[in-house]
Amino acid sequence: MPKRIAVIGAGPGGLASAMLLASKGFEVDVYEKKPYAGGRNGFIKKDGFTFDIGPTFLSMPEIAEELFEEAGRNIKEYMDMKELTTMYELVFPDKDLTMYKNPAEMKKELARVFPGSEEGYERFMKDTRKKMARLKPLLQNPMDKLYHYAAPNVLRALPQLSLGKSLYNVLSRYFKEEELRLGFTFQSKYLGMSPWECPGAFSILSFMEHEYGIFHPIGGVNQLSQSMAAIVREYGGRIHLGTGVDSFIIKDRRITGLRLEDGGEAEVDEVVVNGDFAHVMSQVMPDGMLKKYSKEKLKKRSYSCSAFMIYLGISGQFDLPHHTIIFADDYKKNVEEITRTMKLPDDPSIYIQNAGVTDPTLAPEGKSTLYILAPVPNNMSGIDWRTHEKAFRDLVIETVEKKSGFKGLQERIETEIVVTPHHWQQNYYVYEGAVFNLSHHLRQMMVFRPHNKFEELENCWLAGGGTHPGSGLPTILESARITTHLIEKKAARAVRRAKAGEAN
Repeated sequence: MPKRIAVIGAGPGGLASAMLLASKGFEVDVYEKKPYAGGRNGFIKKDGFTFDIGPTFLSMPEIAEELFEEAGRNIKEYMDMKELTTMYELVFPDKDLTMYKNPAEMKKELARVFPGSEEGYERFMKDTRKKMARLKPLLQNPMDKLYHYAAPNVLRALPQLSLGKSLYNVLSRYFKEEELRLGFTFQSKYLGMSPWECPGAFSILSFMEHEYGIFHPIGGVNQLSQSMAAIVREYGGRIHLGTGVDSFIIKDRRITGLRLEDGGEAEVDEVVVNGDFAHVMSQVMPDGMLKKYSKEKLKKRSYSCSAFMIYLGISGQFDLPHHTIIFADDYKKNVEEITRTMKLPDDPSIYIQNAGVTDPTLAPEGKSTLYILAPVPNNMSGIDWRTHEKAFRDLVIETVEKKSGFKGLQERIETEIVVTPHHWQQNYYVYEGAVFNLSHHLRQMMVFRPHNKFEELENCWLAGGGTHPGSGLPTILESARITTHLIEKKAARAVRRAKAGEAN
């Protein structure tokens, strides 16, 4: 009889785990509190407009392709992915810079805006290509024992971690222009961190975009989750939407069942936790059960910043790039406000997705969608968003109109949804609204991050941004692959022991 595996949360990590496990013959049940699959990789529909909730592009699509292939499926039969020739436009106080994957186009643009910087770009790509090759084993294998650092491939990778250097320090070796240093380090925001604090190893983030490109699935990045959910069902897995888990039934530090919010119970053999890590540990685990991750110790952990979101359905279409990033006039001050001093920015940095230039399916004819994100402090800041929501929303729209090509935006808005850090915590069950999970300082990475095989319970596993190797869609998918392979190995050992017992 196949092992009964419960997956808590239908985010991309949970769905990838469920897809792989179901394809291997395990009996899989996914429990999702929301009425839709995808978690923060889901979508919102309003007045004919469709918005991705969280991730807005797919990088390193080969990871997703490999997972689909392992599940016996071809991703191209489920998703239509379009590569963006113009990756994004960067808007600085006194100049704009367009970023391209194509090296010739990128060097041409660099020569136009920052003559002489092409050589630094070439060195960065060459050096980081070697770094990426060395670091991949760390991202694709479990790191839950100190002795894992002694593995040959890990020892070869350790010098590439740029220990003691920040991401900003590393990029300063390649570019003298401040704008270029920021243009190749702003990706630390994907981790909710400052480039002046983010470990230098994460120079691979901007490299990944320039090396592998940026892709938009038609229908939105949510299609990745929808496709994985479809495959789970094709293999007989069950996805229980609108069915939250109230608590775990635990005996001898082993989860034997789930108590559901609807009053039901479910017996389990193994559990994969994909819900927001700190939320699940503080809200679903029985009080006093955990030691390393008790409620008190979770409060002392370091968490990412949050995000203030504005989803807009507008009339017409702006003939502007798919992605635009507006930098605050004093970017370092802005980053310190959202990560250290925990103040509401008066000059926010802003990301804008103008997906309609690539994908007309997201809006009614003659209309389009805009997705606007401003990084802000998480809820440990104590900011009362019910008081500040409207004023900050107006500031963000005003800044977009003033600093970018989205002129007259306010007059074209037909429908609008605002999501604040308060909403992330209350409506999406994100601990303290920290949308990028636990911070990615070295003291919370690899062996020092919650393990894929959760160390405090016998049959509990983790997938998602709160475990190794970290947050961001590519690494979340890798976490699912690591976790499912560990579960498979455990099941294979059990089969071998059973056969040995029968033989005796």
